[in-house]
Amino acid sequence: MKRIRLLLFLALLVGGCKFFKGDPYRNTPTTGMTTISTDETFRPIIEAELDVFKAIYGYTEFNAKYVPENEAFNQLINGDVQLIFASRPLSKVEIAILNQKKIFPRQTKIATDAIALIVSPKSKDSLISVNQIKDILTGKIDNWDQINPGSKSGKITAVFDNDKSSIINYLVDSICGGRLVKTNVFALEFNRDVIEYTSTHPGVLGFIGTSWISNANDSLHLSFHKRIKVMSVSDHPHPDLTNSFKPYQAYMVDKVYPLTRDIYIVNAEPRNGLVTGFSAFVASDKGQRIILKSGVLPAIAPTRVVNIRKDF
Repeated sequence: MKRIRLLLFLALLVGGCKFFKGDPYRNTPTTGMTTISTDETFRPIIEAELDVFKAIYGYTEFNAKYVPENEAFNQLINGDVQLIFASRPLSKVEIAILNQKKIFPRQTKIATDAIALIVSPKSKDSLISVNQIKDILTGKIDNWDQINPGSKSGKITAVFDNDKSSIINYLVDSICGGRLVKTNVFALEFNRDVIEYTSTHPGVLGFIGTSWISNANDSLHLSFHKRIKVMSVSDHPHPDLTNSFKPYQAYMVDKVYPLTRDIYIVNAEPRNGLVTGFSAFVASDKGQRIILKSGVLPAIAPTRVVNIRKDF
């Protein structure tokens, strides 16, 4: 009897090995290969999620494209990818286009992000209002002494990661009323380029995603990248230390920090495969804890079970 059981076990083991050897990356929620696209602003978050997911599920492979947000949406609409991360949900027109292709996308808010304003550590400027940001980007303000009369930083140059990034889209639509001047504004390519350039140019005002400058060694996320200085932003026309805030997680909750926007995961997979599995992971408690560690605010606050002993 024991011999029969042993033979059955070996047969199942050999059969299983042949199965995985022949098709280890079949498309399921926890195995397979896929391509995803995301705005480059969210790269630190997505890389952290992918690292953990792939460590748990070994038979998965992702080709992650970090592109401007507009390009990510185009790739989704054209069918080049089935999953994107973006700062907005699909528009009604985009949903209609996908529905015509018999694709019915699922959209989930996974986090709240903040746009951080950074300057050189040598800069004496530390406070700025939303109205002043608007005036800079629309050409009404072009010198730091118009913001801080004691400033010695000279001309203001606003620097972005990419001219089609989600950061520019947000500022143009939500802050500038659709207008953006070109005279004192230019784009590089990546968020890390903005950090590098701003750190060595005192007149620069850089715009980046908060996750790029959060200190991974600071569990409370109350400190930032040492190469730059993060400005405090105020909704008040006359910013001071009492009404201005930095992009800490605590100030993203009620959007006390003014420059916040949501992050969405858009899943256009027609069936439940790897894209759906990864989407579910990011929205799960484990995935949300990863977001919490990145310096932005998870959509669902991770919970912790505490056992309280009644006997003392």
